Amino acid sequence: MSTPARKIFVNLSVRDLQKSMAFFGALGFTFNPQFTDDKAACMIVSEEAFVMLLLEPFFRTFTTRQICDTASQTEALLALSCSNRAEVDDLVDKALAAGGAAAMPANDHGFMYASSFYDLDGHHWEVLWMDPTAVQQAALPAVQ
Repeated sequence: MSTPARKIFVNLSVRDLQKSMAFFGALGFTFNPQFTDDKAACMIVSEEAFVMLLLEPFFRTFTTRQICDTASQTEALLALSCSNRAEVDDLVDKALAAGGAAAMPANDHGFMYASSFYDLDGHHWEVLWMDPTAVQQAALPAVQ
């Protein structure tokens, strides 16, 4: 099945680019130097997914709307999948140790485990693990 898009670049406004890069670096993310300068940084999530951290004045050049006040509003829930439950907890613990804030308590649904944090700029990150067998069963057609 073909889709119209090949890669995703999520753009987020940040107040201090160096602090944001240090925060996400502490979580284990790396940056593509080809698309990183004094106004923006390209954080590599996977081969097909990237987060562009843009200083607020630069971010404003891409929109005519107000930038969301993440201290009181949620602009989006940014979800990252992990390979197991321990990795979920580890990533959230690293975020909190690097200066992030707890968002929601961890939720264990059996087939899915999730926890969340706010980054330095208040963006809401959901970190989750899903049981691969549960995902596989959900993808199977219903038996008549």
